[in-house]
Amino acid sequence: MTTTFDLSPGSFTTREEMAADYGCGTAQGIEPADAAGKVFVYSDPAAGEKFGYTFDGRTDDDEFGALYLYTGAGANGDQKPTNRNGSLLTAEAKGREIHLFVADGKVPGGGAKRQRYIGQMIVDAVKPYEVHRGPGQDGVMRNALVFRLRPAPRTTPKWMASDWQQPALKSGYEITAPVVKVPAPVVLPKQSGARVKKTEQHGVKKSVVDVEAAQRTILYREAELVEAFVAHLTAAGHATHSFEITIKGEPGTLTPDLYDATDHALYEAKGITTRANVRMAIGQLADYRRHIPGRKELRVVVLLPSEPTEDVKDLLGEEYVELVYRTANGFVGWPLVSTEA
Repeated sequence: MTTTFDLSPGSFTTREEMAADYGCGTAQGIEPADAAGKVFVYSDPAAGEKFGYTFDGRTDDDEFGALYLYTGAGANGDQKPTNRNGSLLTAEAKGREIHLFVADGKVPGGGAKRQRYIGQMIVDAVKPYEVHRGPGQDGVMRNALVFRLRPAPRTTPKWMASDWQQPALKSGYEITAPVVKVPAPVVLPKQSGARVKKTEQHGVKKSVVDVEAAQRTILYREAELVEAFVAHLTAAGHATHSFEITIKGEPGTLTPDLYDATDHALYEAKGITTRANVRMAIGQLADYRRHIPGRKELRVVVLLPSEPTEDVKDLLGEEYVELVYRTANGFVGWPLVSTEA
């Protein structure tokens, strides 16, 4: 196939030029080019701002490197991991490259949006997407799929300061389901998933794929723990949900694991019982509770898959954080001890 646009990070093009070169469409944010073996993703954060959400953009790097969030296809109603969204999830398995563009002004002398090429991406293998609450074009709140895109191995994307997530325009919260399942893992071909790095302690090579698999296992354990506890609460007649909290002037959202409306109690769950995880949960709960209605009376609870050490229990008690943990016979620490005199 003869093309005129060179896929070189930092270069500019238009959707029309890409369509002429690769045989894809021009109207959607996700445009598969089947004959070329590619999927083109066009991100336009400014378009999202018009509807009150700012999911698209670079976010903080984690232990796996750079991360770009992209809101999936579907103008109204809950977005589904099928059709155009499915083309992202199945790209690696089908041997298709994902290429990310960001809207950047207009073509000089014309009205067409100019597209700046960021680079080749892959869908995150640990957690392909997150589910966030946001308004559709009809103004009705719905579940939006926010894809987690990472630079493809052995590629160097070209970012600009304007590519970072934009801060929220106002603070607020949305009531959400208490559990969002971890999406099914994306199976990456060996040649694109085998990123290797050295550990500082021993100087030996360790595949990041192993770490990703372990992290995915922990995420599933956490989701399963919350689901089991929700079932336990529901059987006892308790009403549960969660919140998606937006902070004015900050990008992204805060999402607690579970809120028990009957007990007015907020839970943070961890997939493994370690001191580090409990300390993290204490900090998360301290942050979340500041934005929950009725925060003065709100009870905060750490939910664990097993019993922690006595000293960790003491730590929780001194921080006025309650503890519920799972055993073969149910959940110890629940019902929560009454605070009435």
